[in-house]
Formats: sequence, C-alpha cells, structure tokens
Amino acid sequence: MADSVVGRSGIMHRRAREGDREGRAKLAIALLAFVLAATMLFSLTAGASDASAFDVLRDWLFSSQSDDVLSARDRVIVYDIRLPRVLLGVLIGSALAVSGAVMQGLFRNPLADPGIVGVSAGASLGAVSVIVLGGSILAPLTAVLGSFALPFAAFGGGLATTLVLYRISTRQGRTSVATMLLAGIALGAMALAFTGMLIFMADDRQLRDLTFWGLGSLAGATWTKIGAVAPIIVLALSAAPFLARGLNALALGEATASHLGVPVQMLKYVAIVAVAAATGASVAVSGGIGFVGIVVPHLLRLLIGPDNRYLLPASALLGASLLLLADAVSRTIVAPAELPIGIITAAVGGPFFLWILLRKRGILDL
Repeated sequence: MADSVVGRSGIMHRRAREGDREGRAKLAIALLAFVLAATMLFSLTAGASDASAFDVLRDWLFSSQSDDVLSARDRVIVYDIRLPRVLLGVLIGSALAVSGAVMQGLFRNPLADPGIVGVSAGASLGAVSVIVLGGSILAPLTAVLGSFALPFAAFGGGLATTLVLYRISTRQGRTSVATMLLAGIALGAMALAFTGMLIFMADDRQLRDLTFWGLGSLAGATWTKIGAVAPIIVLALSAAPFLARGLNALALGEATASHLGVPVQMLKYVAIVAVAAATGASVAVSGGIGFVGIVVPHLLRLLIGPDNRYLLPASALLGASLLLLADAVSRTIVAPAELPIGIITAAVGGPFFLWILLRKRGILDL
C-alpha cells in the first residue's frame, strides 16, 4: 500500500515537473517572439539613417494621414534597403536554426549541424556551380529556372550531401555519430575541393562575388532574392511542426518509435528533404553562415528541454534574432565598411562548439 502511494506520488511529481517545463517553454516562446519583433525594429533603424524606431512606427501607423514622418531618403533606406535585409535575415536565421534542431533530432546527437557535417559545403558547391557555369555548361538550367536556378542548385547539392551522409552513417537502423562526423568532414572536403576548382575557373568579377559570398553576408538582399527563396524556406519550415512528435519518439530509438506508430522511414525522408531545402536556399542567397544551427538549439535545450514541439518554434525565433543581431554588428563594427556576417557567427560559434565537445567528454562540468 505504502509502495503504491509512493509510486503514484513519484508519477505526480514527475508530471508536475513536466508541466512546469511546458509552461516555461510556452513563456520562452512568447518572450522570444517579443525579442524578435524588437530586434527587427532595431535592425531597421540602426545605421546611417536619421530615422528612429519611433519614427518608423509612426510611419507604419500614420503614413496614410501624414507623408512627412520619414524623409524621402529615409524611406528609401528603411523600405528598399534595410527591410529586405531584415526579412531575409529572419528567413535565413530561422531556416539554419530549425535545420540544426531537426538534424540533431534525426541523428540523436547535439553535435549535428548542416555546417559541421558538410551539408552547407554541398549546397555551396551547387550554388557556385551556377554562378561560375551558369553562362556556359549550365545555361539551359538557368534559362529554364531563371532566378530560381541558384536556390535550386544549392538545394540539390545540400540534398545529395545529406542523403549520402545518412547512408554512410546509418547501418541496420542505427546511426553512428562518429561515422557521421567523419563522413561529414570527408564530404565537406570533397565539396570544397570541387568548389575550389570552379573558383579557379572563375573570372575576376565572379571571383569578387564568390570571395565575399563565401564568408556569408546579407548585404545583397533584394525583394527579388526574397521572392526566389522565401517559398522554399517557408515550405521547409512548415514541415517542422509535423516532425516534432516523430522526432520526440525517435529519441527513444527507431524500434520504439516504430512501435509507437511513427512512420520512421517517411519521417527520415521528410526531415532530410526539409533540411536540404532550407539549408540550400539559405546558402544560395547568403553564403556560408555557420554555427547558427548548433548554437541555438543547444541553448534552448538547456532552457526549455528537448521537447521538439517547443524546441523547433523557439529555435526559429531565436535563430532569426541572433542572426539579425550578428548582422547589426557586422554593419557597425568596422563602419563604414561591412564585416562578413559569417566571421561574426564563427567567432561566437567556434568556442561554443568546443565547449559542447568538452562538456560531453566530462572535461567541463558546467
């Protein structure tokens, strides 16, 4: 009798803790949504323009009543230059963070990330192929797809790399993390080798574009680029909520997830295609921006736990906010010049990745 009471008490206590974590996750998502809104407004107004955040809000709310809230110069800066850049940053930050969270759930390891395991390198190879060969060998592709040729090629490169990586690192339903990391390094090196060959073939104009593009930047944001990649990224992100419960079950093992009714193989294929699409489209327009996919989900797991129902939307919000902040730093730290945003994310993400490795090995007890 006493044992049963103690057992029921333990179950109730565990459910109470889960309820507390669920409430904390919902509160965190609400706060992250507010932070993202504030970060977007800050990114719109930070820089050489005289427009303040209050002026931009007044222009949004009362532009039909008064046209002199913002000057003509400030309107061009805010709406034609900064707004596309902010929206592209939100799309790319969300895509990279959610892709990292999905890959970590799929491989059941917090070290998985599109940049670490070579997916971004494969996407870069596809994008560079179009930039360098789009006027010659790949001219039929660019003629048919137009502005979608670059994101389509990046998606194809990322998808091929992800499929090969999964096939190499998974045997009999079990994924070897060591094999995944080593295979990712090898695939990334091969992709970089072919990318180097294409860069060697590029002319001077293409070389300038590729050099700055390879370090990652949102400087080339335009409404045309947003129109080309937004459908791909939004479609990929729309699949994430439907993957959450399956990824939660997959954490218990593929056999257990299958017994719980999860279509494991379908889950894998949808997750792989979604990650490749989001990563490929992001790389196509922003270049190599690393470590967002590994830093954001890991931070959120420490805060709200591993439940993907809350982890995935929270990752989208925090990833977008962090990328906008990194972009703001890149625009102001060496003003009037602009530091590539990939340097900022690598400077922060590299030490964080090393900390995760040391923590997993028990060297750091934090």
